[in-house]
Amino acid sequence: MSDPIEAFFAQLARQAPERLLRRTTGTIRFELEGTDGLDVWHVTIHQGRLAVAHRARYADTVIRTRRDFFLRMARGEAKPLTAWLRNDIVAEGHFRFVVLLERLFPAPPGTRHPRVRAGERGEPG
Repeated sequence: MSDPIEAFFAQLARQAPERLLRRTTGTIRFELEGTDGLDVWHVTIHQGRLAVAHRARYADTVIRTRRDFFLRMARGEAKPLTAWLRNDIVAEGHFRFVVLLERLFPAPPGTRHPRVRAGERGEPG
């Protein structure tokens, strides 16, 4: 897969259901603006399972951003909530899905989970 955005959404659809999302049900539409026009992706979350479609559909929350900025989020270089605060992404609909985006995008490069880091230092986890 040569398109990094397509690869991101494919990986999102393949990932195992996340425990923290098990009580979550809803939809998010991503509208990515680029030089070639608008690229639209639809994510459905149902009790922790994610399904992805590359088409415009009704959604509980609509996220709009530039394609190049979305790539930064997909690589973990930008955090969705911070991006929203800076107006790098615009959201319409249920705000809880803006907060939920933090769980869908990767952590910044080189970061480790706090429990792993504590274990490396010999601290009780």
